[in-house]
Amino acid sequence: MHREKWGTKLGFMLAAMGSAVGLGNIWRFSFVAGNNGGGAFLLLYLLFVLIIGIPLLLTEVSIGRKAESDVVGSFQKLAKGTPWYLTGFFGIISSFLILSFYAVVAGWAIFYFWNYINGSFFTQPAVGYEGAFGQFISHTWHPIAWTALFMILTITIVLSGVKKGIEAANKIFMPLLALILIALAVFSLSLDGASEGVKFLFQPNWSALSEPSIYIAALGQAFFSLSLGMGAMLTYGSYLRKENKLPSAALGIGLMDTFFAVISGLVIFPAVFAFGIDPSSGPPLVFITLPSIFEQMPFGGIIGLVFFFALILASLSSSVSILEVPTAYFMRVFSWTRFATSVLMGSIMFVMGIAVSLGFGIWSGVTPIGEKNILDSMDYIASNILLPLGGLSMALLVGWYFKKSEALESADLSSSSIGGFWYFIVKWMAPILIVLIFLNKIGIIF
Repeated sequence: MHREKWGTKLGFMLAAMGSAVGLGNIWRFSFVAGNNGGGAFLLLYLLFVLIIGIPLLLTEVSIGRKAESDVVGSFQKLAKGTPWYLTGFFGIISSFLILSFYAVVAGWAIFYFWNYINGSFFTQPAVGYEGAFGQFISHTWHPIAWTALFMILTITIVLSGVKKGIEAANKIFMPLLALILIALAVFSLSLDGASEGVKFLFQPNWSALSEPSIYIAALGQAFFSLSLGMGAMLTYGSYLRKENKLPSAALGIGLMDTFFAVISGLVIFPAVFAFGIDPSSGPPLVFITLPSIFEQMPFGGIIGLVFFFALILASLSSSVSILEVPTAYFMRVFSWTRFATSVLMGSIMFVMGIAVSLGFGIWSGVTPIGEKNILDSMDYIASNILLPLGGLSMALLVGWYFKKSEALESADLSSSSIGGFWYFIVKWMAPILIVLIFLNKIGIIF
């Protein structure tokens, strides 16, 4: 079967950036930073992106380009005769879990966008923003309809192919998203009292560094922010041409992903402080806290409309990369067409998303893991177990299964002065730190 290729290296970088930049940058970064003291967290996050995130990103993309296959096929090809390929299923399973709940949250964003278009959320509803959000997510079929719309958009992009679908969409999405977030950040910084938010984000409270949990939080955010461990970057790397150099691409993607996270912080924290909101409001920050802030701003309705449009763009750029992971695998294994495979995979994820949505309504008493609802349980399994194991298997393949010369050659670092440093990180530091994240997330340490 003919394997598709990116049209340009820039197209690949924008698509990979789109995969990395999503809900995680805009709302997860903000509330994790808010819960962990702002500036000290940001400093650690930047450090971990540079010394762990980018080297692991380079590792994952290099596996895909070398094997020119999907997340399971790459391991089958590069570690022949071993059961290593089974670790690729961590990525396949996590993609189903993640997109099924990701699409639900993205559907909420579309619902909010629509309510800003028709003016309903320009002023606070009679039940308040918290009441309106609670009524919406607990409704039996309303949120499911918005989830369906988001999945149709995602499937449409993926079935159009690598070059005409994913690459073309991200060439529009990413520059547009950057412009919107920069404009929102400039507006947010102009508010009275915004300087306190800037101080919170950029002035480290050094005493926060005495807490072990801040290191794990920053490391986890760096790891998950770059979409590592699921096989999305591996799959995208498999569509690269051999002449495309990887180190500069990995560095560019890592830095731009970090730029989006910091800009999102500059959109949210100055506004949060300007209106006296607690920066550690947690996940409801985007859907409850921000709309109430927008209402008090000049041109707040327009700001809200633009913000939720940006959130949809970020969600779509990530969702297409998640859907591409199983689509690439099942296309190869069963020789199905891209159209049929992406529609089938997306439909299965949508059906799983129905269960997630009902978990906020008639199935709210269903708690698969401890006290966690359906969404939180899926997120826990994917983010805390499957993604770290997927990232670990990739680091071990390159660091321990490959010869050092083979690893350096696959990453285009054979003649580079930083090749030895990168190899040390992939062989020793990354596996140890991933294991630490894993043990922390499942409650064994700290």
